[in-house]
Amino acid sequence: GGEPLVRKGIMQLINNLGSELGKGLEELTITTNGSQLSKMAGQLYDAGVRRLNISLDTLNEQKFLEITRWGKLDQVLKGLEEAKKVGLKIKINAVALKGVNDDELEDMIRWCGREGFDMTIIEVMPMGDIGTERRLDQYLPLSLVRSNLARKFDLIDIPERTSGPARYVKVSETGGKVGFITPLSHNFCESCNRVRLTCTGKLYMCLGKDDSADFKIPVRSINWKTELEKSIKEAISRKPKQKELKQKYL
Repeated sequence: GGEPLVRKGIMQLINNLGSELGKGLEELTITTNGSQLSKMAGQLYDAGVRRLNISLDTLNEQKFLEITRWGKLDQVLKGLEEAKKVGLKIKINAVALKGVNDDELEDMIRWCGREGFDMTIIEVMPMGDIGTERRLDQYLPLSLVRSNLARKFDLIDIPERTSGPARYVKVSETGGKVGFITPLSHNFCESCNRVRLTCTGKLYMCLGKDDSADFKIPVRSINWKTELEKSIKEAISRKPKQKELKQKYL
């Protein structure tokens, strides 16, 4: 959670993970807000990272400041240029926010096409420290987003799948790809393979639920490898398999 590249010692962790590439680890990918890329893109590439997911909901400087509460858009854009320069492949992740950036998504797709970036549009989820009520006010079903975009672009469904839940289309006008992630309007719990491990040792099996497993106890035990493996298997068995988010919030 949070922005990984501002964490103390993060490059040591990334380098250690990168050393496992080809030894059971297939790929090392970082999700970041892009604020540190100007100085760290080269280090990431050298560590074995080849793809970045960039969280970016707007190309409007004022909106960017309001959404991030502190961020500088020009700093992120400079970081993206540096990442491109060193050879990192970039995908832009944009959360569709009603009344905030819904009028920008067309322009963002065109910008991604010019820059050679893929893009994923994500349905807002009613969670986080900004409050459920505000999230629900910003909720915009991606079925509506896609129908609006289809008036501007020729969107061709493609069978490509990644390790995540996105469904992709090719945009004929730009040659790029756009993915749609729909946790509420088109639930994908049964096929979701994502979990989140926090820096405090908690594993969250679903970003839409508070259920978590605390790994601090097993890793401090004498037989920590065995106990940790048992804890991981038990936690994964609790991943939701139904439309709990949709039933709760819609």
